[in-house]
Amino acid sequence: MIRQYELVERVRSYDPKVDETLLNRAYIYSMKAHGTQLRASGDPYFSHPLEVAGILTDMKLDSATIATALLHDVVEDTDAKVEELAEMFGPKIAELVDGVTKLSRIEMQTEHARHAENFRKFVLAMSNDIRVLLVKLADRLHNMRTLHYIKKPEKRRRIAMETLEIYAPLAERIGIRDIKEELEELSFQQIEPEVWETVNARLGYLRDEAGTLVDEVVEELVETMRAEKVPAQVSGREKRPYSIWRKMESTNAPFEQISDVMAFRIVVEDLPTCYRALGIVHGKWSMVPGRFKDYISTPKRNGYQSLHTTVIGPKRTRIEIQIRTREMHEIAELGVAAHWQYKQSAEKVDGSRYRWIRALLEILENASTPEEFLEHTKLEMFNDQVFCFTPKGDLISLPKGSTPVDFAYAVHTEIGNRCVGAKVNGRLLPLRHQLHNGDQVDILTSKGQEPSPRWENFIVTGKARSAIRRAVRQNQREEYEGLGKTILERAFEAEDLDFSERALTSSLLKLKRQTIEDVFFHVGQGHLSAYDVILAAFPGLKLKEDHKRLPPVTRDWSGDWAKERNGASAIPISGLTPGMAVHLSDCCHPLPGDRIVGILSQGQGVMVHTIDCEELSDFSEAPERWLDLAWQTQEDMPAFFAGRLKLIVLNEMGALANIASLVAKQGGNISNLKITERDHEFYTMLVDVEVRNVRHLIEILTSLRASRVVNSADRLRE
Repeated sequence: MIRQYELVERVRSYDPKVDETLLNRAYIYSMKAHGTQLRASGDPYFSHPLEVAGILTDMKLDSATIATALLHDVVEDTDAKVEELAEMFGPKIAELVDGVTKLSRIEMQTEHARHAENFRKFVLAMSNDIRVLLVKLADRLHNMRTLHYIKKPEKRRRIAMETLEIYAPLAERIGIRDIKEELEELSFQQIEPEVWETVNARLGYLRDEAGTLVDEVVEELVETMRAEKVPAQVSGREKRPYSIWRKMESTNAPFEQISDVMAFRIVVEDLPTCYRALGIVHGKWSMVPGRFKDYISTPKRNGYQSLHTTVIGPKRTRIEIQIRTREMHEIAELGVAAHWQYKQSAEKVDGSRYRWIRALLEILENASTPEEFLEHTKLEMFNDQVFCFTPKGDLISLPKGSTPVDFAYAVHTEIGNRCVGAKVNGRLLPLRHQLHNGDQVDILTSKGQEPSPRWENFIVTGKARSAIRRAVRQNQREEYEGLGKTILERAFEAEDLDFSERALTSSLLKLKRQTIEDVFFHVGQGHLSAYDVILAAFPGLKLKEDHKRLPPVTRDWSGDWAKERNGASAIPISGLTPGMAVHLSDCCHPLPGDRIVGILSQGQGVMVHTIDCEELSDFSEAPERWLDLAWQTQEDMPAFFAGRLKLIVLNEMGALANIASLVAKQGGNISNLKITERDHEFYTMLVDVEVRNVRHLIEILTSLRASRVVNSADRLRE
């Protein structure tokens, strides 16, 4: 533990006006108040407020804040009263302590309500003095550092989720990068331990591969700036696993495409030198297009200023470089703490960049319940979510990019299924319209409406997607059952047999089906022949005609369907007229698992497209040419189909062999390869891969994206 004199000296090292008497009295009072209390780790409880105070000395905060840290738990966990603190340490420190107290004694109906009420009162205190937030963040940081001592996994996860949802965004809002990143990292370890280990292992592999790359880049940047006579301080760092994982998730990019796994910082003396240093960097290394951001001319909401650029650096590695002045760097590291009273006045601290605190107060005034306030607060703090309202004022949380269809399913599955339109803020808008924070959404429904498969092209929530697919599957099954029953009735009639469900019941065992409805369904899909059913129901019956099946077909690699010589496969697409010529279009390369439609073309037969193919717009005014098709799923479907990939690969020896090996390991086969672009760093190629279905293609794509030599891998649909 930090000793009493050590704490005083820490504060004296950056604040000559340290109130030594105040710190000594707070130290002794807190130590006596907590007495023999122990933490889950077995350490004396007093070690916790002492560590919180130590964290705040690293942020170079004033004596009053350090004293508040020492005292922040005495009201909650001991017999001490706020009035007693006001008498002994003054009303200001008593007010600060009261602001950061967890307030767990408040009697509320539910755990969630208590959490909401605590946070509501916390914001009230924070609005009066931002130091309340600084102490609370330090308190939460030390609790997260010792979270592994809590035995119950569900409790650890709940605390970690709360930290990730509330306290990390608050740290980001006031610009304290180090605390924000550590809170995220510690929460990530508890919430997604397996993912954390995977990303960490990849970082370790990259570290081993790169060797001394960070030191080499730093040295090269220093030499470059020195040659141009630009005084600069250069440093490099490795990004944390949570930041990497979040970027991979939000951009749907593989590990190798995350450009700022290694980030470098150039700190210069003044603003003009920032732009001069940027020109030097771009003159030495090639910039990655679209990866330059100027946060100096347009600062972030928390006051952060810096130039960000990504370049192809040494060893052809994508690296991010940040350029800023010393003052900008101090604000980036310490945020609001960089402006505190021993440097500037409190009025300057409460500037426009912290206007969001006043916005939270306005929400507090308008909220009718603590829970409502908590949800509204999340609306203010989160950038990756959208919060919208029902006509009755209920709050619905959705992922960014959500549409009225996502909103409808979030309210209730049945409302989503019956959705026919939506009014957003009183205006009738398309169902694919993307919602924004604060939108009021009124869903229009109809009893006769059913979910449209086309909704899947623009929805983003898993709940909506699964509900739509379930409803579509149910509708399709009913259609196939009706079609199968009709086919059987006509077949029975052609054989002068009386159609009866009793006769079908006796054939279930032989047909390997569970119910009569299953028989109807598979006959409708084409998996069962009507005459197979008749022979199963009436063994030994001699049919009037020799009902031979059509020759099975499969796809040749020119893109057409052809008869297969061994006769082992069945027709893989249902919804076609027997004998009709069928071609898989080269524009979208449909595969089993894709949702498909057919277009009747004169002299060509049927052209099969994926449902989202752009060329379908050319036939929007000719609905009579459209056919509703679906892939069949029988086991004897032709083994392989051609999927086309676009790869951007490192231009180095063995890259092609690596790709071929990865495809082969996943059970695929490269049938064609064409290099379309090539330069010193990368080359772009089109690859035709033989796969079983869409899922098989995705497995190959995932494997390729994980390879060090593959910069990007995507399915080509053009």
